[in-house]
Amino acid sequence: MARIVGLDVGERRIGVAISDASGTLARPLRALQTTGLDGNALDLVLAELSRLAAEDDGLASIVVGLPRHLDGTAGPMTTRVERFGARLHTRMELPVTFQDERLTSREAESRLAVREKNWRVRKERLDAAAAAIVLQDYLDTRPVVRPAIIDDDPQFP
Repeated sequence: MARIVGLDVGERRIGVAISDASGTLARPLRALQTTGLDGNALDLVLAELSRLAAEDDGLASIVVGLPRHLDGTAGPMTTRVERFGARLHTRMELPVTFQDERLTSREAESRLAVREKNWRVRKERLDAAAAAIVLQDYLDTRPVVRPAIIDDDPQFP
């Protein structure tokens, strides 16, 4: 099985996370500094995804965090991120899934604060950590297909 990449898309930074080959665990990779979604964001993400796809385990799909208001309604950034995801799908020819990202940055900040007291260091890691939370939420909620147990013992018909 190939890995799944998670993205936390923002105007200035895009957090990148990756799953293990089994699709069980997500880990933060890095944050890409961009000039905006209408700037170099797509090219930077495509370069990173191409690099990851070229590695041994490859890539199976992309999960993009979808920003919404706390009440679940779409905001101005929701449409921009959806368009960004559609452009990624067209260019990478990989499935793109959107995952609710409400409160992931806050959760990432509180998790990072436990281990790192320096807020500047936390800020550098925040977007990748948020991408890992988005991806882990997706991995935890998708249906898992497990292979059937085959017993070759002749005592069991």
